Amino acid sequence: MYISNSFIAILAATTTTQAFQFSTVTSGVGSRVSQTKRALSSLVGNLLQPQKSEQKSCPAVWSEISTALTAQFLADGQCTDAARAAIRAAFHDCFNGACDGSLILANECSNSENRGLERLCGNLGNLASEKKVGVADLIQFAGAHAIKTCPGGPTVPVKIGRKDSSDANTIGVLPTGREKSNDLIKLFASKGFSVTDLVALIGAHSVAKQRTTDPSKAGASLDSTPGQWDNKYYSETTQKKAPFTLESDRSLATNLVAAVPFNAFALSKSAWAAAFVGAMQKMSMLGVEGVELTDCTAALPGGSNKRDVKSSPIGDRMATK
Repeated sequence: MYISNSFIAILAATTTTQAFQFSTVTSGVGSRVSQTKRALSSLVGNLLQPQKSEQKSCPAVWSEISTALTAQFLADGQCTDAARAAIRAAFHDCFNGACDGSLILANECSNSENRGLERLCGNLGNLASEKKVGVADLIQFAGAHAIKTCPGGPTVPVKIGRKDSSDANTIGVLPTGREKSNDLIKLFASKGFSVTDLVALIGAHSVAKQRTTDPSKAGASLDSTPGQWDNKYYSETTQKKAPFTLESDRSLATNLVAAVPFNAFALSKSAWAAAFVGAMQKMSMLGVEGVELTDCTAALPGGSNKRDVKSSPIGDRMATK
């Protein structure tokens, strides 16, 4: 334990004073000793008590942004295409380099691997300019907001304070949907993600629709309930009942290692939610270093995972606690 010199000096001064009092006063010694003990105890307690650091509050503008995004991401109680695009954009801005806003600022949205995100990129770019917030922050906030807006979606904690960049990241890093499972596992491992992280993140296909993999089936969803955030994607993929399945998803579902979490998530939505939230948080911080971040989770719809637990089946609630 570290004790400062000032603390030692105070103790020395107190000891000297008490020694003088004891040598010159013969009455009320017991009372004085008790008072000294109490004073020292109080002093030690105050010095050793951990000091609370001030937590920056989330700027009110993010609540305004949340209101604007809800109108875009939810219609008739279902996820919209804009919500789907926001979730995809949060991943695409980070995975090929860093969560730095280059998806919009370096016009990476025009790259073929980001096809389908052009409209969202334009909308978020305009909103960032209007509200005077960071583009990188807005992309991640919008992704977390879309996940939460989808009926059944979990709360992914979101922070702001990232550095924006207009330098384009490398093309060709993002998965295409045609990879073999082992190649996909290696790719994600190179970014610091475990197999469980990978399988959990791919569960976002619960609300996804494909448009370019097979143009003849453009708009086909990857599970039967694309407007809701549920775990049917896992069971329907393994049972080959999904409206459309990407080659990489099929390969991952049958991989000896990946099949374990894949089947576990098919059985328990809360198990998937717990793994997904941690993996998505990790994703949202790729390349984010040396900056002070502010927690803006409270600005999301609900702003807490308490609602997530209450809305889960009883068996899942036990697993979440």
